[in-house]
Amino acid sequence: MAGNQMEGNDMAGNQMGARFAFSDEITNRRVQGDAVAVSSAASTANTNTSTSIVYLPQTVYFNDLRHEAFEASAPTGPSESGLVSKWQMKHRMKTGCVALVLCLHIGVDPPDVIKISPCARMECWIDPFSMAPSKALDAIGKALQAQYERWQPRAKYKLQLDPHVEEVKKLCANCRKNAKSERVLFHYNGHGVPKPTANGEIWLFNKSYTQYIPLSVYELESWLGSPSIYVFDCSAAGMIVNAFLERQEWVPGVSSAAAMKDCILLAACGADEILPQSAEFPADIFASCLTTPINIGLRWFCTRSLLQDTLDPNLIDRIPGRQNERKTLLGELNWIFTAVTDTIAWNVLPRELFQRLFRQDLLVASLFRNFLLADRIMRSANCTPVSYPPLPPTHQHPMWDAWDMAAEICLSQLPTLLIDPNAFQPSPFFTEQLTAFEVWLEHGSEHKKPPEQLPIVLQVLLSQLHRCRALILLGRFLDMGAWAVDLALSVGIFPYVLKLLQTTATELRQILVFIWTKILALDKSCQVDLVKDGGHLYFIKFLDSTDVHAVQRAMAAFVLAVIVDGHRRGQEACRQSGLINVCLRHMKFAPTAEAQPEPLLLQWLCLCVGKLWEGYPDAQQDGLNENATAICLPLLSEPQPEVRASAVYALGTLLDVGTESREGFGYDDDDEDEEKSRAEQEIAKHLLKVLSDGSPLVRAELAIALSRFAVGHNKHLKPMAAAYLKPPSNSTLNSLPSLAAIRSPTSSYSNGPFMLSSTVIASNHGPVLRVGSDSNAANREGRVSMSSPLAVSTVMHGSPSSDGSSQHSDSRVSLVDAASNGNTKIPRSRSMDNAVYAQCVAAMYTLARDPSPRVASLGRQILRTIGVEPVVMKSVKSTGGAGHHRDASLPSVSLPGLARSFSWLDLNPAPITFRTPPASPPTRQGGYLSGMSGMRRVYSLEFNPHMRNPVVDAGLADSILASPGASLPSERGLPQSTIYSWSCGHFARPLLSPAHDDEEAIARREERERTALDRIEKCRHSNVAKVSDQITSWDTGCEIGTKASLLHPFNPIVIVADERETVRIWNYEETSQLNMFENHEGPNKEIKISKLCLVNELDDSMLLVASSDGSVRVWKDYTQREKQRLATAWQATQGHKPGARSVNAVVDWQQLAGYLYASGEISSIMVWDLDREQLACNIPSSTDSSISALSASQVHLGQLVAGSGDGSVRLYDVRKREMLVCSTQPHVQRVVGIDFQPGLDSYKIVSASQAGDIQFLDIRNNSAPYLTIDAHRGALTSLAVHRHAPVIASGSAKQYIKVFSLRGDQLSMIRYHNSFLGQRIGPVSCLSFHPYNILLAAGATDAIVSIYAGENSQAR
Repeated sequence: MAGNQMEGNDMAGNQMGARFAFSDEITNRRVQGDAVAVSSAASTANTNTSTSIVYLPQTVYFNDLRHEAFEASAPTGPSESGLVSKWQMKHRMKTGCVALVLCLHIGVDPPDVIKISPCARMECWIDPFSMAPSKALDAIGKALQAQYERWQPRAKYKLQLDPHVEEVKKLCANCRKNAKSERVLFHYNGHGVPKPTANGEIWLFNKSYTQYIPLSVYELESWLGSPSIYVFDCSAAGMIVNAFLERQEWVPGVSSAAAMKDCILLAACGADEILPQSAEFPADIFASCLTTPINIGLRWFCTRSLLQDTLDPNLIDRIPGRQNERKTLLGELNWIFTAVTDTIAWNVLPRELFQRLFRQDLLVASLFRNFLLADRIMRSANCTPVSYPPLPPTHQHPMWDAWDMAAEICLSQLPTLLIDPNAFQPSPFFTEQLTAFEVWLEHGSEHKKPPEQLPIVLQVLLSQLHRCRALILLGRFLDMGAWAVDLALSVGIFPYVLKLLQTTATELRQILVFIWTKILALDKSCQVDLVKDGGHLYFIKFLDSTDVHAVQRAMAAFVLAVIVDGHRRGQEACRQSGLINVCLRHMKFAPTAEAQPEPLLLQWLCLCVGKLWEGYPDAQQDGLNENATAICLPLLSEPQPEVRASAVYALGTLLDVGTESREGFGYDDDDEDEEKSRAEQEIAKHLLKVLSDGSPLVRAELAIALSRFAVGHNKHLKPMAAAYLKPPSNSTLNSLPSLAAIRSPTSSYSNGPFMLSSTVIASNHGPVLRVGSDSNAANREGRVSMSSPLAVSTVMHGSPSSDGSSQHSDSRVSLVDAASNGNTKIPRSRSMDNAVYAQCVAAMYTLARDPSPRVASLGRQILRTIGVEPVVMKSVKSTGGAGHHRDASLPSVSLPGLARSFSWLDLNPAPITFRTPPASPPTRQGGYLSGMSGMRRVYSLEFNPHMRNPVVDAGLADSILASPGASLPSERGLPQSTIYSWSCGHFARPLLSPAHDDEEAIARREERERTALDRIEKCRHSNVAKVSDQITSWDTGCEIGTKASLLHPFNPIVIVADERETVRIWNYEETSQLNMFENHEGPNKEIKISKLCLVNELDDSMLLVASSDGSVRVWKDYTQREKQRLATAWQATQGHKPGARSVNAVVDWQQLAGYLYASGEISSIMVWDLDREQLACNIPSSTDSSISALSASQVHLGQLVAGSGDGSVRLYDVRKREMLVCSTQPHVQRVVGIDFQPGLDSYKIVSASQAGDIQFLDIRNNSAPYLTIDAHRGALTSLAVHRHAPVIASGSAKQYIKVFSLRGDQLSMIRYHNSFLGQRIGPVSCLSFHPYNILLAAGATDAIVSIYAGENSQAR
């Protein structure tokens, strides 16, 4: 488990660490030697033999994110306007002007108020009767202004003392004029005038102070305008709020409603309440709560706490410090109060309302925090403050208890501080709240109540003492998922973490990068803010740090990739800051470092520079100047598919689609940059190396890169595609040096239909270009060394079989060319240029017939870009005069890269075949594939003159070819890359929590292991008398019989496949069909299923289906009706031998090693590493005959045995330098079946030939088989060997099955079904044993599948 240590300070300032444990970086459990050995005696209590050893595979394959839904859906990556923009205030508001209106009329009580004695007298903490009324009024006004200035010192203040109506009107007009579009605060103190009227009128004075003059709040609102906030400090203030609400109901118009939304009202009490008159409160208790919350809050608390007898309330006025200095007592109290009130508001208010009231305007936020205190204090005096928007009751929130405790702790040290100011001890409030938050992190989840301490964590970020711990806890919270990020952003975390990017504290670097990773993984809209504030420099510096773990640097690369993703200013800023050089430098040194390079870092370095280059020509040129192609090239062979796909993406973004691509699909100007064009051709040539990659994720990126190349080089590729499909003249051929290199007057090609100028004509499949003209490059065998210009290893290696395989192998093409009279002019260019374009055209055809539906769809899009439209065709047998044959005098040209295109154009054998002897494989840990670096890949080019002619289905073609002048696809947009979006999903998942395995899956695995061990022992010690008890039989509905069968090891399920690639899953106990699906959707009837295997059979198994054309598909959820999902698909074999009509692929899967072995009518056995989804090596078949049977050992790692068409048998071990262990030829006819004998002896083999003989071989003795069984007189069709029991079975086309022991004794013969009529079984087409029970599944050409059990079978 990869991890790294993040250090910071704990609550006492000591060191504190948090370990990052990334869930997806699990140590590879691949077994380095033979399989894990488990003693059956230790696992099975009833076993008497203590020395028996069995082998159970441990590694699980195809379990990564890319296998979940690659074919079904394309992830979108970080959203454009998601979480950040949702909570980020688009328009911050500021209160620019404050109007203070005091109607006190000191010494004269209003007529509707009867005061008690003693009563509240203090106004702004001033006794109005302690001085002359005029001086007192002036002092109170100045004190109120000073109290407001603590919260908004930059506002303009206007004061009116005992004003008349005209003065108020003038005041409002001046305030709105000064504030402009900012908010205006109107504070009204009506303690010296009557209560507001029921109509919502407040009272002022006349000029002589002899009358009270009413002022409608409607007039007040019209004078003041909006946005505005009103504070009404008077009795029955709720009447004013009611009047506002009534007006909102009956005043029509959207503008009035919007104006009301911009109005905020704070009223001291309800409509039927009067202000508290108790002497313990000031007369303006509401204003005191709003403007001096600490003072009034502590005074109110002291009268209700244990401190009332020991603490003089007057000492509260002498609390040392300032409110904005958190290291002082007063500052800390204010800090705690802010955290408490923020927490209460965030927990009780809707998120949008919290944002509006507590995050939009600093003064409004302060007033509403203090309003929560007023609600608490005034409710104790039977008075309920009112607000608009209304707030729920908060006076009993539990956080007030935390405030009371913090206040008591702070006040308890007040007497000591007054004597010694340096004796201040910080409150444990924030430390305790962080601990509470940490406890929630241990037990909380999305489905539980959100942590109420989240706003406090935000406040703690302001303190250096607790900042590191708070950031670490915040990072853990964000890691819980998108919902956690949403909650944190709703609190207002964004401006805080943005500001922290300006800090230079090294201990915060790692956690800040992590926090930004979690935010940007869900929303990239804040990329503008990051660039605006220079945040990209922080991440570039972090990425370039060598003292940071590679995984964390990968996070920085991810952040930078998001910053430049589709953001030109971000691209420009990062380019100017040297990001390209930083990425390329670390990509360059990472693979050569002593330590193993971190795949995640390599992946995101590629994606980062790719996003920077994408659509930015200046950055692309910088990349080319810095030799980016050579630096990225080694990454195309990395073990991780994500790294390879990212490298393909990066190289693809270096291809400039041209400024005219949106209008003319990349037709370049006459003065095109030749140097850049050459560089792009070089890139395209290198990209073709991944054409045969085992991961569809990589091939999809190749298709997207080629689509960019097709747009930018359309004027070269389109004529090349036209020349590829239509018969050119001799002069055209001779004008190209690459076409004159090879001539074969004996070659003949069948006619292929294509559409040129909307007319269906018959044509040849030419020309095919050859790279170079050096005839000395080829030797007598037609092989070309890697140094020859003719050798194009990537395309040769990537060419699949030519029998029309895969998802779209039954397609043809129609070319819609705008050239007049059907003439196509090929631009004059050098042969190397033509060769690259020809290779690219061939690769495009190959991708269009890829086994992966998504890759094939992308391939068809590329063909449309170059003017080729795929059309579904029908295949019929050739008639004498159908089609136009190529003149034998025309030159026959060859290019390895175009071999696949012929097979794509035709359902029948291709004119060019090739073979690929072993290439140098990647070196494995443990060294089993080491020592092969000296081998080189060579190619053989040969021609097949025998082909059948396809005929166009006009009904399918007409709809596509209806527009004569159409030369461009209908959708001009380029296909979008998926690797970036898939990779972003990694950071959206939890990264810090350890990888907890599914307990249910672990329990199921353990139970299956116990079951397997128990059954294996019973099989090994069984004495099978016969295997003829037919326990079930049913008609599968396969019209043309069963081609392959497979028994599930732990469920009563049998999987069968017919000749048309229809897979059926049956429950043989209930004789019910569970699911049925098509493995290959195309109508090509020549493709058949050749093998069914289970991957991860001890876990959640997947069905591996291999087809005769060499394509392999792996299905998830295959037993669920209509819910099967394609996990991956690829072409396991490439090309076929000269003269072969199809590949006839044979495949086997070895779970222990993670290898898939594939061969057939090809010159080698291809070994695929399915952990890496990469070709590990090619094993030379060492024979001119094709491989007809193949079996991998299930108990010995890397061992396999192969039978050939000439009757020879060979044992291979891929761990050895000389992979061929030994060879013998026990048969005279084609080997039909072969397998290792049950047990641990890796040298004993059973093989059967078409002649009907079964040979028991000990490979160590090359002289002869030690046992021969003449099982059938010819027509042997299948052989099955039990994995553990000493029993084998063979089937014949003559409608019978024989079962033998390993001693050669015939145990039983099956001829008839166990039915009333005793129906004869059909010609046997497939046999398979249950791996852990003595059960035999038999399929025949009559679509009936039967299951037979031995006498001591545990089947039922």
